[in-house]
Amino acid sequence: MFELTNRVAIVTGSGSKRGIGRTIALTLAKQGAKLCIADINRDGIQETVDAIKAAGGEAIGVELNVTSEESARSMVEQVLQAYGRIDILINNAGISQKATVEEMTLEDMTRIFNVNMFGLFLCTQAVLEPMKKQRYGRIVNLSSVSAKRGGGVFGGAHYSASKAAVLGFSKNLAREVAQDGITVNCVAPGLVNTDIWKSLDKSTADGVIAGIPMGRPGETEEIASAIAFLASEEASYITGEEIDINGGSHMD
Repeated sequence: MFELTNRVAIVTGSGSKRGIGRTIALTLAKQGAKLCIADINRDGIQETVDAIKAAGGEAIGVELNVTSEESARSMVEQVLQAYGRIDILINNAGISQKATVEEMTLEDMTRIFNVNMFGLFLCTQAVLEPMKKQRYGRIVNLSSVSAKRGGGVFGGAHYSASKAAVLGFSKNLAREVAQDGITVNCVAPGLVNTDIWKSLDKSTADGVIAGIPMGRPGETEEIASAIAFLASEEASYITGEEIDINGGSHMD
């Protein structure tokens, strides 16, 4: 199941230890994919590449600024040069900020959207030509439970709005490229057991857990497994969908 042997996958934001990108990359590599570790953090890129190679996988690292069209297109060129194709794009890179609407500035709003939505757009646009040419592609975008329930965990209204925009963008794109053999889907994680979660004070953490019927945060591997499914052949007839992974904190 979830066979990805010789598929070429890009995972943005996969150099950081704080989020889930590194686990996503390792999971895809375990299923046989060749990885591009794309991040703005040079040291983190190398750490992820080394971890994949130590486990017997194949990976290259590319320094990426998702807010730059030139950087996104350069990444694609480097992957095509190394592997000759691009099959999978996981748009994982994202940032957050805790702020009320009264506190946040237009600069705050712009910064969050530049990474979470516009950066996702630039990376997606850059891979469409090679995916269309080969008539195959899997694009998985990271949204958030905050997009659907209006926050309540991390970030502010600007974060929730940017992640809601990801859902709308993904559904529209799924319609545009379905005839080209490309699927576009989202995952919307809730609270996940990362360094960000571990940095919360106990009272805040207890309050968040109280709103999760399963009574615990998710593990990065649980998010990565869903993404591996959407990136696989088994998900060939799924497009324009989002998978909620939140322990029951939000149910449609």
